[in-house]
Amino acid sequence: MSWWFGIPLWKRVLGALVLGLVFAFAWPAGTPYVAFMGELFVRAIRMLVAPIVLVTIAAGITTLADPKRLGSLGGRTIGLFAFTTFVAVSVGILVATLIQPGVGAPLGTAVAHELGQKVTPYQQLIGIIPLNIFEALVKGDMLALIFVAILVGCGTVVAGEAGKPFANLLQSLSAVLLKVVGIVMEATPFGVFALVANAVAANGVGVFVNIGWLALAVVLGSLIQMVVVHSLILKLVARLPLIPFFRGIVDALAVAFSTASSGATLPVAMRVAEQNLGIGRSVFSTVLPLGASIGKDGTAMYVGLLSMFALQAFGVPMTPTVYALVLLTGAIAAFGTAPVPSASLFMLASVLSTVGVTDPQIALIVGFVLPFDRLLDMTRTVPSASANLTVATTVARWEGDLDEEVYRSKVDT
Repeated sequence: MSWWFGIPLWKRVLGALVLGLVFAFAWPAGTPYVAFMGELFVRAIRMLVAPIVLVTIAAGITTLADPKRLGSLGGRTIGLFAFTTFVAVSVGILVATLIQPGVGAPLGTAVAHELGQKVTPYQQLIGIIPLNIFEALVKGDMLALIFVAILVGCGTVVAGEAGKPFANLLQSLSAVLLKVVGIVMEATPFGVFALVANAVAANGVGVFVNIGWLALAVVLGSLIQMVVVHSLILKLVARLPLIPFFRGIVDALAVAFSTASSGATLPVAMRVAEQNLGIGRSVFSTVLPLGASIGKDGTAMYVGLLSMFALQAFGVPMTPTVYALVLLTGAIAAFGTAPVPSASLFMLASVLSTVGVTDPQIALIVGFVLPFDRLLDMTRTVPSASANLTVATTVARWEGDLDEEVYRSKVDT
């Protein structure tokens, strides 16, 4: 036991990921026997997401105390997320324009998939305020929970002395939840092993054969967003070295890849933000839950990329107006996408409908991609996790709430 816990968690996670790949190729028929480990891990993580969002955002706001600082933190956070989202859509459009993955795509072999009811921007806006807080908790409605948490946190601060006992309770609950996260995270290697093994056994390398160019574009777009965009923000804006950052967030990236869910990655991201990056609790407990809802660079990149894929497949003429509409609607759609697997695939209707693609055509694209989307989704969730931690690190640096000694210590470990 001491030997096992003596190995850094990120090394155990990466080792489990490799073993999952080997297991899937060596004995694919055996993956159902280990599937329960992945299912239990994901359930444990998702169990924590809703209470963590509600409690930690409210607790983080109470630690700020000064309403002026709250405004500064919120403005900088939303501004950075908006910037990275628009850049991510642009990266997706650029990569698709260069690689042309949709040209000649064999859509004739696809089976149309029901898209479900469209969610309009108006419905997304109205849904931010829940009719019932407990229903929002049960459903895991992130935007509604964030709204309630901000309201509770601000109310506690404004209440002054009368609100201090409740603020202390929120701080205590937040500390307990983060400790629970630490306990659950020790099961990460087993969960990653099972999730990766099952995903690869179910899809195999077929995803790279059937839609190889699209898969290549997703990988390339994800790398550009992380290695170029996020690195430039850290280097030029936050003025911090890159190696400690990427070394410190490996655990979160591994969980993001294996679960394909920004929401499921949130507890891990909060843990590495505090322990590996030295980000103050008042910052990470506010920025990261917000980022799990609106800071999805991988989704934004994929929406832009897949929109271009569809337009190329259907031979839609590309004009400056089409590019502008895809950029704008793609960014808005990414902001409103639920942090769950494959959610971005079903946001296509809100983007493609603005440039004249019909519902049957959109359903055909979804039907073509959906059988292979799991591995693509795992890949594009990684830059979303990286974006959230990049923004949190940069905001913490601006707010003077970053322990550089902790941050830089990852160079030597």
